[in-house]
Amino acid sequence: MGEAFYISPQLSIPWSEIELSAVRSSGPGGQHANKTSSAVQLRFFIPSSSLGEFHKTRLFAHSDSRISENGMIVIKAQDHRSQHRNRQDVLDRFQALLRAAFRPTVKRRPTRPSYGVKKRRAKAKAEHSERKAARSKLKPRDY
Repeated sequence: MGEAFYISPQLSIPWSEIELSAVRSSGPGGQHANKTSSAVQLRFFIPSSSLGEFHKTRLFAHSDSRISENGMIVIKAQDHRSQHRNRQDVLDRFQALLRAAFRPTVKRRPTRPSYGVKKRRAKAKAEHSERKAARSKLKPRDY
């Protein structure tokens, strides 16, 4: 394990800022689950991290239930029986969360519906209108 956790080739976080702890898993499991701390919990405090202001702002703006209002990221992994595999799982999830938060937002370019789309929509509307009109009772003609 190196001295930093790499999010991308350009961005890394020192291991000293990431708190990993082994905790007891919840749910069923019998004697093994009651005696071992195989679940792994990751805690990362955004405000005191070495990330730049841009990245901190992006993390705070990212809507994810694992990020608290004060800026604490808490991720728990307990899917595997092995603490080692849960540790890898929690780090993968943390990396995925950071990459999702730092992904550049693509600005939507407004487009107009094509001629064919307009024609198909008008035709569908006419057919729907005909179908509805056919359901109504016929009115007597005024002679």
